[in-house]
Amino acid sequence: MPTAEAFKLIHTRQRLEVNDADLSASSFVNVKLTNATFDDINLSGATINNANLSHLSITESCTAGMTINGILVSDLQAAYLATLK
Repeated sequence: MPTAEAFKLIHTRQRLEVNDADLSASSFVNVKLTNATFDDINLSGATINNANLSHLSITESCTAGMTINGILVSDLQAAYLATLK
């Protein structure tokens, strides 16, 4: 499927339902995704900057190579688990 021209939503308040879509190379700037749900999402290679991730829950996800502030999540998990012993 060829890549289409960018579909732009600017100054919009809209609830989206997106299924079986390829939004690769999309850009989201100053976007509120409060209470959004993401299931079976591929964010490999994605970058998130200046984000409010308070109360964010990530479950049943592959985090291999994922970093938070440059620290591997696997290292953070290992350090946390070591404190439980």
